[in-house]
This record gives sequence, structure tokens and C-alpha cells, in this order.
Amino acid sequence: MDETGAETGTEAKTDEEKVDVTKTTDATASDEVTENDEAEAGDEVTAEATEEGPSGVGQGAGAIVSAALGLVSLTGGWIGTVAAARETLVGQLETASNASVAKQIKEVYGDAWQTSALWAGLFALAALIVGVVVLARPAFGAPGKPQAPWIKSVAWGGVVLGVIGLLLAVLKYTDALLGLPSAG
Repeated sequence: MDETGAETGTEAKTDEEKVDVTKTTDATASDEVTENDEAEAGDEVTAEATEEGPSGVGQGAGAIVSAALGLVSLTGGWIGTVAAARETLVGQLETASNASVAKQIKEVYGDAWQTSALWAGLFALAALIVGVVVLARPAFGAPGKPQAPWIKSVAWGGVVLGVIGLLLAVLKYTDALLGLPSAG
């Protein structure tokens, strides 16, 4: 009886193991089906997102360009420096050596100062326009697709830098800020 009982117990264990193995195999197969379904669904979502519209790369680039232009308007750019140096040279060439000191200051330094302010103002205006376009773009694009928060933040930064740069350029151009010294 011991042998039969032992055999029965062994057979029972073997049957239980078979059931466990079957359950495990079914669970594994179920997991594989779920993973395949999720992978296919993920591919469909990616395809739909690509087909829906732009990913926001252009808006992000525009926001960065806006901030960079605003920064250039405040710090001065190469083109503004070259234009100011050119105006200085033209002022030196056109001013007679016997001209009054006030006229020499105006022609040599004043025009260069205003040229520098003009270029700074152009950069600031460009920063302001690009920033506003980036911020307004979602209203005219895909209305259901929200704009990334970092794009809004950088674009607002570009707009603010553009406004500050434009204000400083106007004040500099009109000599309200750091005007030319008087000659007399």
C-alpha cells in the first residue's frame, strides 16, 4: 500500500505540476498576446500622431530664435557694431577739420550711436514678432493639440526681451538714454 500510496501521491503531484505548468503556459501566452496588442496599439498611436500634424519642433525652434534675437537686441550684434563703425568712418570723412566741436561730435559719434540703436531696435522687433507668432500659432494650428510648456516659456522670454530691447533702442535713438555729451 505504501507503494501504491506513494505512487498515487507522486501522480497527484505530477498532475498538480501539470496543471501549474498549463496555467503558467496559458498566462505566458496571454502576456505575449497583451504585449503584442500593446506594441501594435503603440505603433498605431505613433502613426496617428505623425499623421495628425507637426510635432512642435518648428514652434520650439521659433521660440529659441525669438529669445536669441531678444538677447542680441540687448547686448548688440555684429551687424550693429559694423554699421556703427561704418557711420563713424563716414562721419570722420565728411566732417571738415575746421568744423565746430559740436558738429564733429554729432557727425562722428552721434550718427554711429543712432545706427547702433536702430539695429538693436530691428533685432528687438524681430524677436517680438517671432515670439508672438510662436505664441499665437496653436490658435491657428491643431486646436486639440496643446503647446509644450517649455515652448511657451521660451517664447514669452523672447517677447519680453524684445519689448525691453525695443524700449531701450527707442530711448537710445532719441538720446533720452545716454545721450551725446554737450560740446560746450
